[in-house]
Amino acid sequence: MTTQLQKYKVLIAGIFSLMLMLGVARFSYTPMLPLMQAQAGMSDAIGGWLATFNYMGYMAGAFVAASISDLTLKDKLYRWGLIVAILTTAGMAVTDNVIIWGVMRFFAGLTSAAGLLIGSGLILNWLIRHNFRSELGIHFSGLGLGIIFCSAVVALMDIKLNWQELWWLFAGLGVLLAIPAWAWLPRPDTSGTTISGAQMVDNPPSKRFLFLMLSAYFCAGYGYVISATFIVAIVDRQEALQGLGPIVFLIVGVAAAPACIIWDLIARQLGVLTALLIAYIIQILGIILPALTDSAVAVIISAVLFGGTFIGIVSLVLTMAGRFYPTKPAKLMGKMTLTYGVAQIIAPAITGNLAERLGDYNLGLWIAAGMVLLGAVISTILMISERDAL
Repeated sequence: MTTQLQKYKVLIAGIFSLMLMLGVARFSYTPMLPLMQAQAGMSDAIGGWLATFNYMGYMAGAFVAASISDLTLKDKLYRWGLIVAILTTAGMAVTDNVIIWGVMRFFAGLTSAAGLLIGSGLILNWLIRHNFRSELGIHFSGLGLGIIFCSAVVALMDIKLNWQELWWLFAGLGVLLAIPAWAWLPRPDTSGTTISGAQMVDNPPSKRFLFLMLSAYFCAGYGYVISATFIVAIVDRQEALQGLGPIVFLIVGVAAAPACIIWDLIARQLGVLTALLIAYIIQILGIILPALTDSAVAVIISAVLFGGTFIGIVSLVLTMAGRFYPTKPAKLMGKMTLTYGVAQIIAPAITGNLAERLGDYNLGLWIAAGMVLLGAVISTILMISERDAL
């Protein structure tokens, strides 16, 4: 096999792993939420708490990723993550017990970290080791494709299948995604050099840079999780837009699929920190539009802006982490995601309870937009004072 052909197989393995461990195991919950509320009696508060359990698992997985350096162990965890993603998806179908649902969402969160952090780290390490450009835009397109995939399944099948049957369908489709995700990612090379013999050397950032970046990324995590978790419920709750929720989430995925590649190109031209600041500013508008109007056009624009920025921010930040630590990219990726994950634990529970008390998600959206604005301010400080760090 030529190295070029192997590169494409590795990237496809990464895309399929994200479609399973982030798409099926994580994002299928968003279009499924209104269906479970209608058919299984799930309340807004329970919906928010289940999302919080998912992010608690994600945070636990990020802690594991940040704690280990052994590439062989990471490879094993990645492969276990593929299996657990399928099992936890099937587990959502076997009961209507909220506690069991919470356990399933927690372990699904663990698999999300295995895909996004450990899997991404393994792929970035492989790209650098084989002298390919250290950008993960193609790999991270799996997030957007996962959203498209899950939204399309629910939109096409929710009339024919009930909520339990849909979870079983997702589990079966997950098995198909897992096969190339497992088979096409090579076992990791643990040597300290590239295939051309060059030494792989880490270049850690300053403590100030890391603190500011982590702070800005916390704000991005808060803003991201509100729209990612509740956008379908927000849309379906508006009388003029009822039934459009899964379609809007599909639009998020369509916008997200090419976004990482686009933001890689923007970062190459303007710099990573400038690209991040632009993404933060655009995302603010994407978050608050549904709180300003129930216009279908505005909601579609919101979906495009949100989908086109949230994954770009993740891609830029995690790729930057890999450039600082090419020998062990998942360690800093894990630390950054722990910060991102803290926000994702806090935000859904707050927003779900606010929605239950107030009858809508508007205040939750404004709080999320305010957090992203704070992240933009911090990013501006970072861009002005730490530009030489990259």
